[in-house]
Amino acid sequence: MPGLLSSPVYLTVVWFLSWSLLPSCAQIWTDEVSDVQYGRLESNVTLACGKSQIRTPVVWHLNHSSALPWHKVTSDGALVLLHVDHSAQGNYSCYDNDGLLLHSVKLRLGRPPGLLSISCQVPNYTHVRCSWVESVKTFLPAKYNASFRGNGQMWAPCVLDIVRKRCDIDHPAFWQAMHTLRITETNALGSETTYGQFRLHELLKPNPPESVLVKEIEGYPKRLNVFWNIPSSWPQHDAFPLLFQIRYRPQGSIYWSEIYSEESPAIIFDALAGHVHQVQVRARDEVNSESQWSEWTPLLLVRPWQVYTTPDPAEAFLPEERDPDYYFPITPKPETSTPKSHNPVPDDKGNLGLVILLVLFSVVILTTILSLIFVVWVKQRRHDHMTKQELTSMVKMKTMPI
Repeated sequence: MPGLLSSPVYLTVVWFLSWSLLPSCAQIWTDEVSDVQYGRLESNVTLACGKSQIRTPVVWHLNHSSALPWHKVTSDGALVLLHVDHSAQGNYSCYDNDGLLLHSVKLRLGRPPGLLSISCQVPNYTHVRCSWVESVKTFLPAKYNASFRGNGQMWAPCVLDIVRKRCDIDHPAFWQAMHTLRITETNALGSETTYGQFRLHELLKPNPPESVLVKEIEGYPKRLNVFWNIPSSWPQHDAFPLLFQIRYRPQGSIYWSEIYSEESPAIIFDALAGHVHQVQVRARDEVNSESQWSEWTPLLLVRPWQVYTTPDPAEAFLPEERDPDYYFPITPKPETSTPKSHNPVPDDKGNLGLVILLVLFSVVILTTILSLIFVVWVKQRRHDHMTKQELTSMVKMKTMPI
């Protein structure tokens, strides 16, 4: 056996197998990426062939293909990519003349950070939420650092949410006139710091009121009762009162009527009887006149109370008026005045008009009859007078001597 291992035939077979496996090993190595390099879009990017020596010819591949973007190769084997775009990204590998892998690198392209567009929302006196939007699309992973302070105060961290690109500050120094937010964005090509200044008392904007309900008041065809809850994000404390605005209008009208209230419920006294109304509510800090109104609550539809008679099949309600979701089973506050009776009051205007018409007709008939009687009497009197005159003339003629 030892003689076989040392025989020329065995050594020749071993040498041949080793030589034939070299390309396979080189192919395996090409799948390995030893480094990541970042480059700037629309610029020239240089990739070095790490193990190459000066004037040693090398061959570059992109993703195992010899097709490369617009480029040139320097004397030391470095690859210079000219005016790169996104198509130049990928895994680059350089080989010597024997096909041996010398170096590989993954190229990622993007841009350095730019200034951020920052905005902040203040839903109450104890919380501030700021968010930002990139002015430059970097196409690269970034890290952020954010801090917040009032005038003359130390920087305090802003709790970051990188996915949503926002940060939160709890219990800010509201008594300070001006506050500053500082955000630094960093990626592989550089970093940029953006500062934003804010007046929190001007940004204060409560969330809309919640659980808004609108209900008719039985016996009052021109009244509506509006209920709501203060926003759950607003502290329920006497030191932070809210002012509420209620607006309403008949459906189809373009004009709103408004009332204000410091607490729920509020009563609308001048609704248009028999018409469906649209109602909305919003809120604002009552003490800080420079604060903002909340957004309006969604539209609610309700019809004031009315006397219900036998329904006429020809009168159909609008689909939204038939929807029971617009009506809410809330018991209104008791009213001090006596509610109207459910029995309808008979309308005598039609009978009165008929009586007047009959009286006028009777007067006309009576006047006509009297006029006819008067005309007949006058004619008869004239006839009698003429007959008397004729008789007198005949008597005179008889008494005259012949």
